[in-house]
Amino acid sequence: MEKMKRSAQIAQMDSSDNFVFQRSIFAYHKAAEMVSGDVLEIQTDLGHGIEIISPHTRSFITIDKNNTNIDLSNYPNVEFHKIAAPPMKDITSASVDYVVSLQVIEHIKGDFELMKEINRVLRPGGKLIISTPNAKSSLTRNPWHIREYTADEFKNLLGSFFYSVEPLGVFGNEKVADYINRNRESVRDITRFDILNIQYWLPRWILKVPYNILNRVNRRRLLVRNRKLTTDISMSDFSLKKVNDSCLDLFYIATK
Repeated sequence: MEKMKRSAQIAQMDSSDNFVFQRSIFAYHKAAEMVSGDVLEIQTDLGHGIEIISPHTRSFITIDKNNTNIDLSNYPNVEFHKIAAPPMKDITSASVDYVVSLQVIEHIKGDFELMKEINRVLRPGGKLIISTPNAKSSLTRNPWHIREYTADEFKNLLGSFFYSVEPLGVFGNEKVADYINRNRESVRDITRFDILNIQYWLPRWILKVPYNILNRVNRRRLLVRNRKLTTDISMSDFSLKKVNDSCLDLFYIATK
């Protein structure tokens, strides 16, 4: 029943968000293919990790700074902890085989502190599966992101805490490239009046409301102008390959 309810919620998703949704779900499915044993997820959010990743684990702990309304009675191997990481005081040191953190670190001020905590809770030989937007693929400033990383910056961060780092990237096919190019043109049209690049030096809190409004306007305009392209994009239009500057997201696997 819970899974049917969640599927209905997905079906009601705004069609203009389909590109972002499919790109996100792709990463969860890739992580699900890699995990086993005891897994910790950082940021429960809408519960995609619970639905997609937890069935592949022995135990699944998911944490979030906010409470969750997901009915966990249908997921007997799942525990939820209300934690604003870092730190993760409720999580025992060397207690998990994998940590999964997808599109989270760009929102967290203490990225070094987060890496230190992830290293602490992982068992020897344990792995971190982590993704974040590629700074070089961003079309405009996102004020909800404290920072974005280039491929080298992200590898250096993880390399400071882990024995080895496998740098992969999320890429899109020609259909995705077509959507991104149309999106780029639309963003340029909206930001053409910002000739002084004010968006890049104003405080983030000032930009959040106008960003949300303009982002919604832009996505819906893209949907109206390119409905078939927008709605036809699926998870299968993305792939995971060795990282380079043109990837959409950085998807790294770090081993303790």
